Amino acid sequence: MTEIARRAALAGLGTFLAAPALRAQPWQPSRPIRIVVTYPPGGVNDIVARIVAEPLARELGQAVVIENRAGAGGNIGTQAVVQSEADGLSILLGTTALFGVNPIVYARSGVDALRDFTSLGMLGEVANVFSVIPGRVEATNVAAFIEEAKRRPLVYGSVGNGSSSHLSAALFLQMTGIEATHVPYRGSSPLVAAMLAKDVDFGFDTTATSTAHIRSGAFRALAVTTTRRAGALPDVPTMQEAGVAGYDLGIWFNLAVVKRTPEPIVARLREAVGKIGTPETAARLRTAFVEPISVPVAEGDAWIAASAMRWQAIARDMHLSAD
Repeated sequence: MTEIARRAALAGLGTFLAAPALRAQPWQPSRPIRIVVTYPPGGVNDIVARIVAEPLARELGQAVVIENRAGAGGNIGTQAVVQSEADGLSILLGTTALFGVNPIVYARSGVDALRDFTSLGMLGEVANVFSVIPGRVEATNVAAFIEEAKRRPLVYGSVGNGSSSHLSAALFLQMTGIEATHVPYRGSSPLVAAMLAKDVDFGFDTTATSTAHIRSGAFRALAVTTTRRAGALPDVPTMQEAGVAGYDLGIWFNLAVVKRTPEPIVARLREAVGKIGTPETAARLRTAFVEPISVPVAEGDAWIAASAMRWQAIARDMHLSAD
């Protein structure tokens, strides 16, 4: 081998050996990241996204902006992320409804978050509150409400077809054998506005958006949808305590990217999401009446799938459909 050939071969070998080290460099976003929230500003989804955006931006060294894309029970925003580049710059604020209800309620839409997304990390959980409107409803507890609903027609609002708000109410009606007319709104803010205007008799919405109005007396809380009482409303019984045996629906939030996202990008984002779970972030979530939850990253997709299957089974059994 000539000296020139030998040097060329050694140079090539050096490049080959250096390649793994170059590839091992963690991914770094080159442009601002967007978190797509599938409901309007002001609701709990928007609140959670804005709480986590700031620490996530610090971890990634890049701006994180919130983009509200409401409509079709969250499918418009979900589809927007599905159709975006798989570059880690578009993140979905995932919810129980998007993963666990919409694939059934919007079966013909072609949108399926459980199929199309992988989780970056869980953020928190919140209860829905069953609230009635004083002046429109006389009942002060669930048993009295059931009797009142059997005597006269009632109207309830939700944050949209297929939402956890909708399913919470529909399951309650099914389990208690009563009927009411459903009016879907485009998110928590419009629903709260309708309840404050006394346009509906009752509604199910999160502790994050209901608690202040319950404390002011504008809403009367009859029960929460989880098996544990909400820390923000310790005097409000659970549905099971109120006599609806077996009722249990909690709402969770996570961050997710499309499954076709390259693994190095997913790994870097998961690392960043894991680091934002600080006591400071947890305190801010609790201030918004959201309880932080922790699920190991390796178990995240399986945890979500198990939860989603339960919600889908309920939606299927109740024949819920927006198509």
